[in-house]
Amino acid sequence: MTGYGQFCPIAVAAEVLAERWNVLVIRELLYGSQRFNDLRRGLPLMSPSMLSKRLKTLERAGLVTRRTDPDSGVEYVPTDAAEELRPILGSIADWGLRWSRGVLDPQNFDASLLMWDIHRKVVPETFPPHRVVAEFRLRGASRGKNRYWLVLDDGAADLCLVDPGFDVDVLVEAHMRTLVAYWLEKIEFDDAIRSGDVQLTGPRHLLRSFPTWFRRCGVAAP
Repeated sequence: MTGYGQFCPIAVAAEVLAERWNVLVIRELLYGSQRFNDLRRGLPLMSPSMLSKRLKTLERAGLVTRRTDPDSGVEYVPTDAAEELRPILGSIADWGLRWSRGVLDPQNFDASLLMWDIHRKVVPETFPPHRVVAEFRLRGASRGKNRYWLVLDDGAADLCLVDPGFDVDVLVEAHMRTLVAYWLEKIEFDDAIRSGDVQLTGPRHLLRSFPTWFRRCGVAAP
């Protein structure tokens, strides 16, 4: 990216933050994604080569540190400079939620991102004391991206893109618009159930506790 040629701190910061994808890569890092493949799942429309290029840019800018872990391989860790962006990104997200007209635009309904975000916002202490499998069937999502399985077990959550082979305990059927609106705290779960926009199938005790298994996004920033 060509610099603005100005000493203004806003201009200098924008040379890094305003480059396409950089802010979203930082968002993913602050969410806790440190491995390349996890970053890709949070940025499904970003090519691997572009992600690699942007990580190098952020590393040069002092926002990312690359380290090698003997068990998990290469990890990308946000620096203190990146951490200081956390409240700033939160403010940008609040602004976007209040003023942006594109939040509930169907062209922005990325099912992969929504489910990845739901998976990483689980609240383990609310899980049942046994393995639970929730299947999501999303209307309005593109073919091949309309079914997901969330396996909750032993305080951890795994998101599966293909049937993991376990019995499904809770079936969630909803339109993408409804689930996105709920995730952004624009509607309440009980209201969506009463209106029929969300259908839940499963044992009554699991259906009652289901909404407590996740910490809603509220905004699209860490």
